[in-house]
Amino acid sequence: MATAAQGTNVAFGAIKADPTLPVEVTAESLEVDQQSGRAEYIGNVVVGQGEMRLSADRLLVVYKADAGAIDRLEATGDVILVNGPDAAEAERAEYSIDSGVIVMSGDVLLTQGQNALTSDRMTVNLTTGTAQMAGRVKTILNTGER
Repeated sequence: MATAAQGTNVAFGAIKADPTLPVEVTAESLEVDQQSGRAEYIGNVVVGQGEMRLSADRLLVVYKADAGAIDRLEATGDVILVNGPDAAEAERAEYSIDSGVIVMSGDVLLTQGQNALTSDRMTVNLTTGTAQMAGRVKTILNTGER
């Protein structure tokens, strides 16, 4: 069964994430620009924070001007976000650390078990375990019948 809507709210992740946990990043290379307060990870980037995993081709880390703490992460290229049993793919994602919100955009595909949703944009709130999809949302629900 397929349905289409302009926007929808869905659960995301089996557990609520904690955006105060340390962020671990691995990649093939790292370029740091002290002047702009940015660091760019390139190649097979994997970000881990608690149960949440995000992978991408590139990741830009933007630091807060005052304390050197991370403000946000900007991932581009084959972005995949996994939290518990749910996974989402997109062209890019921006993770605002303080709010625990990840905005994914560009051909978003969310898979939850055998069900799939697509949209132009998905906003994930890791602290509440919810997501909102917007921009020509399409849902494919498998009923279990054949």
